[in-house]
Amino acid sequence: MARTWFITGVSGGLGRALAQAALEAGDIVAGTVRKAADAGAFEGLSPNAHAYLADVTDEAAVQAAVAGAEALAGGIDILVNNAGYGLTGAIEEVSLAEARAQFEANVFGPLAVLRAALPGLRARRSGHVINITSVSGLAAWAGTGIYCASKFALEGIGETLAQEVAPLGIKVTNVAPGGLRTAYAGASLTRAGQVIEDYAETAHLAPRLLAEHAGQESGDPARAAAAILKIAGAENAPLHLLLGQDALHYAMRKMGQMTTEIGDWAGLSTSIAFPDA
Repeated sequence: MARTWFITGVSGGLGRALAQAALEAGDIVAGTVRKAADAGAFEGLSPNAHAYLADVTDEAAVQAAVAGAEALAGGIDILVNNAGYGLTGAIEEVSLAEARAQFEANVFGPLAVLRAALPGLRARRSGHVINITSVSGLAAWAGTGIYCASKFALEGIGETLAQEVAPLGIKVTNVAPGGLRTAYAGASLTRAGQVIEDYAETAHLAPRLLAEHAGQESGDPARAAAAILKIAGAENAPLHLLLGQDALHYAMRKMGQMTTEIGDWAGLSTSIAFPDA
């Protein structure tokens, strides 16, 4: 039986690859785009492809798109929060306006989608929420701090949501990719307007490395989409799914460092208890 997907940001990248994989599997895909031309191109992929003009930072447009998807064929089965963008710059370089814009797209946008879709999922006591986070939401690196913070936030939202909706029959998975051969490091990447030379050997390495490796990333969006398709709707779907050898490497390194540091300072951590505790 065909499932109904709602995927934000299907005009390119992982969102487009995932939409195509779902369509090829015979499913119905409702996807958001920000341009009318992209809507036409998406709907040209299949009679089962339905495009909605909606920027995730526009709550009213998000609600209308979700309502349209809910009316397609029995409601949304799989919800994918995919839309977002990257931002580079040292913490001091990123203006508050730039940081707020990043959070509007990468955090408040997904929240708007969740708030619009959860009533239907709760009513049916079924569904699978998939948040596309990033390994940068688990292991931060200099020069991408605000982007990392937005993905850390989405990771926290997904983990908490999983606890809240599990009794209602709804599953949640945070998918954290490493580098994918998409436009992330190109047209989709924004750089802070301010440049402070003191960060030349730390934060400024991030945009340089991203530019140097753009188009050479090891992650294949089509294979990443196939991996997500394997866990979508599965009874034993993981709460966390890392995608890519680089994602595994950086996440495992971060966890190892944390484990070591926690152990090294465990005595101080436990020293704050009242003497009679």
